[in-house]
Amino acid sequence: SQRGMGKGAGRGGQNEQLPRLSRPKSLENLKYLGKITYEEVKRHRTPGDAWLIIRDKVYDVSSWNEHPGGNVIFTTAGEDATDVFNAFHAGGSVHYLKEFEIGEVDRTNSDAKLTPSAKQVAFEANYRKLRSRLMVDGMFSASPVWYAYKMLTQVAIWLLGFYLAYASNGRLLMVLASGIVHALFLQQSGWLCHDILHHQVFKDRRMGHLLGLVWGNFAQGFSISWWMNKHNSHHAVPNLVESCANAADGDPDIDTMPFLAWSKQMWAQRAEGLKGSAVGRFMIRNQALLYFPLLGMARVSWALQGLQYGFPSMPSFGWSVKSAELTGSKNTVYPMGEKVGLIGHYAWYFTAATLCCINAPGLLSGLAAFALYVVSTNVLCGLFLAIVFGLGHNGMAVYHADDRPDFWKLQVTTTRNIIGGHGIPQPLVDYFCGGLQYQVEHHLFPQIPRHNLPAVHKAVVKFCKDEGVDFHEADIVDGTKEVLQHLGEVADDFIQHFPAL
Repeated sequence: SQRGMGKGAGRGGQNEQLPRLSRPKSLENLKYLGKITYEEVKRHRTPGDAWLIIRDKVYDVSSWNEHPGGNVIFTTAGEDATDVFNAFHAGGSVHYLKEFEIGEVDRTNSDAKLTPSAKQVAFEANYRKLRSRLMVDGMFSASPVWYAYKMLTQVAIWLLGFYLAYASNGRLLMVLASGIVHALFLQQSGWLCHDILHHQVFKDRRMGHLLGLVWGNFAQGFSISWWMNKHNSHHAVPNLVESCANAADGDPDIDTMPFLAWSKQMWAQRAEGLKGSAVGRFMIRNQALLYFPLLGMARVSWALQGLQYGFPSMPSFGWSVKSAELTGSKNTVYPMGEKVGLIGHYAWYFTAATLCCINAPGLLSGLAAFALYVVSTNVLCGLFLAIVFGLGHNGMAVYHADDRPDFWKLQVTTTRNIIGGHGIPQPLVDYFCGGLQYQVEHHLFPQIPRHNLPAVHKAVVKFCKDEGVDFHEADIVDGTKEVLQHLGEVADDFIQHFPAL
């Protein structure tokens, strides 16, 4: 059945337009079970059999592939999802959980090892109070003027790239300049779309999705439905290795085997497969050296995955988000809008590439100019995006899904903030990283607009200090060294424990 989700209490006391809720047929005959222990909830942790806890109530969301936020709902199957729910949803969303309710947590008869201690309950209450205080302080409210400025500067950068392409006459330095400018445009469009789809800009989520089609599909060439499915799951379980093969509780952003292994668990789980893969063994042994070349290919991989969502009938090329594979779901928010946006993206993109070569002095010169534009935009955009992503999480703590800490500690210990240093000024870091220099704060409160994150940063640092939680930040140079050192250590462990591989 379908029911409309009307306006609910939004951030900071404002109303927020919510999407329609599509309920799976498999849940039409749910039975209320009363008291349910933690260990019973843990038995239901796959997309086809998914129970979760929100505010001490137990809900059955099995096979809810139509969930508006994508397959993120299955990342916390078998777990307490209270804080993940709070991080992603408008205030009014809680009223629509009732349909899925099957009981409440039985703390008295649950295994003591699975039941939160009084100290843990107090810690969780404290960070939820901090979230409420930030709402009252207006930190969840966006500045329309600030975002209008960002969009206008993006249009200016886009047009500059076209001008350089047109004026190049096939001259390779000018073509490269156009490629660099458009690579920056693609990266910054990614950050802008990121803010929009995290509902930082608009209270009306439908408006956010529609503008997301402009800055995601059209400007950047990524499907917003693909992005939301992948990125929301990453936010819920950063740096988590899946609990089992048929679970969706692993971070898709570190699902990089056999190219990169971020922990011993990752390659150990696939040891049998690696015995028959010379390429996989070579990649892990040399992953610290291959890290940056692989980042240069990141945009191509993401663009292909986005095309698979926009045009489901196209070949998969072996690249897909695991949760989509498990559920067989590649739902798109606006199927026609996705297609139109992606077609529009490649229309302007190849128009720019053609402008680079149309007035070249010869055929070979024109082909070289066309190729240079295509290669430079894709490789540089991949590097521009992935360097920031990598610094945000790579080289930080990696957990097995069964051993995940609470929401706050998970987000903070798996995440690194980026600061200025080694001659790179903070304003340049702020622009280049698009708000993700405050990656810790963003992961804790993903709906807070980026222009409010500096103020939130102070509150988060103080909270971590008061509660004894480690908080890590590094500049681009030191952070990159930490990432490469971590990759080297995992590779050394691989060679030491499996010399035959």
